[in-house]
Amino acid sequence: MPQRTLLFVVFDGVQSLDVTGPLEVFAGAEAHTPGTYRIRTASLDGAPVRTSSGLTLVPDEALTGALTGARTAAADPHTLLVPGGEGTHAPAPRLVDWLRAHGPRAERLVSVCTGAFLLAAAGLLDGRRATTHWAYCEQLAQDRPAVRVEPEPIYVRDGRIATSAGVTSGIDLALALVEEDLDRDVALCLARHLVVFLRRPGNQAQFSVQLAAQTALREPLRDVQRWITEHPDTDLSVDALAARAALSPRHFARAFRDETGVTPGRYVDRVRLEHARRLLEDTPDGVEEISRASGYGTPEAMRRAFLKAFGTAPAEYRRRFRPAAVD
Repeated sequence: MPQRTLLFVVFDGVQSLDVTGPLEVFAGAEAHTPGTYRIRTASLDGAPVRTSSGLTLVPDEALTGALTGARTAAADPHTLLVPGGEGTHAPAPRLVDWLRAHGPRAERLVSVCTGAFLLAAAGLLDGRRATTHWAYCEQLAQDRPAVRVEPEPIYVRDGRIATSAGVTSGIDLALALVEEDLDRDVALCLARHLVVFLRRPGNQAQFSVQLAAQTALREPLRDVQRWITEHPDTDLSVDALAARAALSPRHFARAFRDETGVTPGRYVDRVRLEHARRLLEDTPDGVEEISRASGYGTPEAMRRAFLKAFGTAPAEYRRRFRPAAVD
């Protein structure tokens, strides 16, 4: 594979982990397989930038060199990576102009966290599927209606454009790109070195069911939420849960949806899926045993749920996404 230039765009207010997380992955791949990547960082004028946490980053070069015709990495990178951070809220117009001019020329265009706002401001996400940090998905959808925002996945691939959710999901996306560029063994080696998952699937939720759903206001409903989480293998029908909350099934279903934002059935489905996923990742238990422990009853029922949610069967999910530490 010919050497690929990776350009990280940095600016005042950038989130440092959005830069350093993916950069460590690609630098590790270059150390493992020399000649794979040429990694560069650039700010508008080549000046140091101050991150949102106060860290100062000194870039390798200036983005503006490309605008004047200077031959730099900024002129024609293979992969252009745009991180997020507070600096994306009111970006420099010249930065957006540079992305609008040079983004279409990159073979791969990547954003981390709220870096998606910069790509969207430059019109690079129009008509595309994209994601960003869960707290800003609604704002991105409102500000840029031409972008098809997907709030749940940790990263989204749409052709040559890849967008990831908050902070550490940039590492997941970087590992996926290394696996694509080199192979799974290199990605696995890097994951072990960084003590992370080989890589989480892109359509894995940004956060757990308990964080994604609101906590009910009334104690009986909060008790039902805890019961579902702690007993996914029991009868979790609306009738059974309503009896536990001492409400009629109809009243319970309406109150649960109003206070948590999801229906009881949807909440149960998500809890069972998350429970099964974690058992596949963290234990050596067989698929049949996990299907019973997670409330599916049969391996086939769990298989259908995984195919719908992740596009892969449980056994394949385990093979691809089990943490290196378990192996």
